Formats: sequence, C-alpha cells, structure tokens
Amino acid sequence: MSKTEDIMAYGFRRTGPGPALGISFAATVALLASSCAGAGGGGDSGDGGATVTIATVANPQMQDIEKLTPKFNEQHPDINIEFVTLPENELRDRVTQDIATQAGQYDVVTIGTYETPIWAENGWLTGLDEYASQGGYDPADIIGPVREALSFEDQMYAAPFYGESSFLMYRKDLFEQAGLTMPEQPTWEDVAGFAERLDNDAEQRAGICLRGLPGWGEVLAPLNSLILTYGGQWYDENWDAKLDSPQVKEAAQFYVDLVREHGQPGAPNAGFSECLTSMAQGNSAMWYDATVAAGSLEDSSTSTVAGEIGYAPAPTMETDHAGWLWAWSLAIPETSDAKDAAWEFVSWATSKEYHRLVGEELGWTRVPPGSRLSTYEIPEYQEAAGQFAEPTLDAIQNVDVNQPGVHPQPWTGVQYVAIPEFQDLGTKVSQEISAAIAGQQSVDEALAKAQGYAEETAKEGGYK
Repeated sequence: MSKTEDIMAYGFRRTGPGPALGISFAATVALLASSCAGAGGGGDSGDGGATVTIATVANPQMQDIEKLTPKFNEQHPDINIEFVTLPENELRDRVTQDIATQAGQYDVVTIGTYETPIWAENGWLTGLDEYASQGGYDPADIIGPVREALSFEDQMYAAPFYGESSFLMYRKDLFEQAGLTMPEQPTWEDVAGFAERLDNDAEQRAGICLRGLPGWGEVLAPLNSLILTYGGQWYDENWDAKLDSPQVKEAAQFYVDLVREHGQPGAPNAGFSECLTSMAQGNSAMWYDATVAAGSLEDSSTSTVAGEIGYAPAPTMETDHAGWLWAWSLAIPETSDAKDAAWEFVSWATSKEYHRLVGEELGWTRVPPGSRLSTYEIPEYQEAAGQFAEPTLDAIQNVDVNQPGVHPQPWTGVQYVAIPEFQDLGTKVSQEISAAIAGQQSVDEALAKAQGYAEETAKEGGYK
C-alpha cells in the first residue's frame, strides 16, 4: 500500500467516533465532487487575475493575516484571496483528506513541522527554495531549528508564519500575594504545589489550565512533553510500543490528577483557545502551553492580565529541558494551479515587512514570534515583548528534536511520532486520555487501550 493509499484508507476505515476524528466518507466524496466540479482553489478569477484559496487555523495570529490582507491586495490587485478558517482539529482533517486525495481545494495550506517532511517526501508539496531565493525574502533570517524542521532533504517546503516551543505562564501578582516564588527551573512537582495553593473556588479561579480536548495536536502536545521528561516514550528504537510503561503511567496519572483536581472547568473540552481565554480573563493562575500565547496575553486590548504574567521554562523531571517545537507554516500543494500567485501571498505573510506591518497596525505584542531572527532586533518589538521574547527564543533553541526525552527514538520530533499513521493513532490515544480526564475511565484503562493502538500501528505500518 502506498503512503497516499495508506492515509486515504485510514481516513475511510480506521477512524472511530468522536469530535476530533477525520471527516466522513460522505464528506470526502463531497470534497472530491466539489473539486471535480471546478469549485476548488486557484486558477483564473474570471477577471484576468488569480484566486488563491487558503486553508488556515482559527487562532489569533493567523486571523491577523485576514485583517491585514487588504494591504496585500493594495500591492497585488490582480490576486483575489479567499480564506477557509477552521478549528485546529478540523483543519488537520480537511487539509489531510484534500491533499492525500489530490482534490486540489486549496492553493495554500496551513501545516506544521509534523506534516511538512512527510508530505514533502510523498511529493505533495511544492519546494520553496527557488521562490525564496528571489527578491528580498531572505530565508537565512529564518530561525535555524524552525527552518530545519520545515525542510526535507535540505529543501524548505513550508514557510513559517510563527514558531513556538512551550513554557509555563503564571500570574506574578498572585504568586506575590501568596508568598510564592517561581524557581528558575520549575519541576512538575513544584507546579502541582503552586496549583493547589492558588486554586480558589470562591474567586472562580483554577490553579492551572491544561489542555484536555481530544486531538493529537491538543491534549497530547503538553502531555507528551510530560511523558518525555518523566522518562517515558511512545516506542523504543525497535518500534516496540511503550505506552504501558511505569514512566508513561506516572506522567499520565500526574497530568490527569492535576487537571481534575486543580484545573479549569470543562477540561475535557478545553484546548489552546479555551485556555488562552481562561488565562487572559484572569480565571487561571498558571498555564503550561505554547510560547506563542504570550503575545495575546500581553495585549491589553484583549487580556485583563497584561503585564501581570511571568514566564518560566517548561517544567522538568528527568530531563534538563522539556519544551516542544512547532511552527504553523504556509505551504503550497503540488495540485495548485496558481503557485506563483500563492507564493506572492506566502512570501508576503512570512516576510520581515509583514512583521513590521503587524506591529504598526495591530500592536507590537502581536508580531508573529519564533520565525525570524530580525524580529528580535526591532526596537519597538524589544520594548513591547521584553517579558517573553528571550524566554521564547531560549525555549526554541533548547529543544532537541532528535532525542527530546531520556531514550533514543527512531524519528525526529518532540510532541508527535513522525510517521503518517500518527495522525490516526494520536487522535485515538488522545480520546482515551480525554475520557480519563472526564472521569469516564481510569488512566490504566486508557493506557491499556493506547498500548494496543500503538502495537497495532507499528505492526500494520510495517515498522516491526
């Protein structure tokens, strides 16, 4: 079975029920029919110009692109931009189905460090080196680990809109009132103690916000960094599944207990967006999540706690560092028939000039972080992002994508297993963890099922 057939088969046969799963067969047929009818992205807009259809994720930074797109159109009046903005889980399902079936709905897709090298190897993405070498795009300005993660065989296949690791965000004012001090390098045991002290039902404030929403890019992102720093792993070097090991059980039990005892209400349905809202509205005392959140938390137009947030490295246990690495990025599918116009938009949205435009039009704390070195040399950004700029860069540069945990691993990546089957495997495992957070089953029961899924994936994928 080819990789294309493999992913298509998983989309049709292997997904089960639940909100974070792949779209249905009927929906896929609808997508294909739509494509065949010529309703997809790209091509002539009818007035001699080009239409570029962009699939993007519904988060504040990506939504800023839509707000500023009229500026792009001032420079490119012959290019019509159409956005399809989706929640993270739905975006992954829709874009994966579209690109694996060659449906051609989109001219630009928003993907990350997990998809880029796999899809590039499959021949699904357009190489960007030739485009990026022209004009003043300056690809050498892209932060090294981020550019490396978005490349395959030394060619860049996606341009980073922003890069991120993870760190602990905490309310400095609440720590001071409680007489607490955040260590320079906190452990997860420290964090649990702080959460217990700061959890306050009378003030409707959780001790900590942690993702519980199913989805490999939701609850598994922070949980996997815990598993790694506790000494756990998904597979060993021989692709023997290890999700029922004592280390994984200890990490998962800790995570589930922490969020159930001192986390936010409705935790099984809370992802990045919900925790951002909780923290920004003063309803959580701490939040362990993506470094990109800092810009939104320091924006006084949307955050009630701007200026009150401290930033500490990702909590550790058995490792020196524990952050993840991710970059939401823009790529051009090979199926696009408007590649040149698509690159015009991609290069604009990921350029130095765009970063300055965001700062001048929307505020300097909202400049996309973690993608370009030159951003950290802008005086206005240095002043506005002084609290979180250095912690963000430190977190990204401390990530070891080859061995992020205690054990060697046969893939490159931190919060995911870099194989095509992980999108399905991770989704199913995340549903079991979310069910444990909801109290529908024990952690042992969840991990027993997860171990079975992982063993089946390794066997059926031919890794063993």
